[in-house]
Amino acid sequence: MNDPGLLILTSLSSGPKHGHALLLDIDSFAGVRLGPGTLYGAISRLEERGLIEPLAADDRRRPYRLTAAGTTELADSLAAMRQIVDTATSRLAPVT
Repeated sequence: MNDPGLLILTSLSSGPKHGHALLLDIDSFAGVRLGPGTLYGAISRLEERGLIEPLAADDRRRPYRLTAAGTTELADSLAAMRQIVDTATSRLAPVT
């Protein structure tokens, strides 16, 4: 999965991060390199939906964290993906 919003929520599930830290974390766990425009566009959409919120700026960096709604959204997305994975796994023919 390379949905920027889902990747950001996943990254923030381990704690607050600023943009550059998000990029590094997402690359490390998903192997996906988001561009700055993609990252900050997704951050804006997640913030508008109330799924993340900014914290006080640290120098020029603005960290973000998950909200309760963001945590719920991430859990719901993971449950839906788990169901798809379970279905696909059960439908695959055994490899011989």
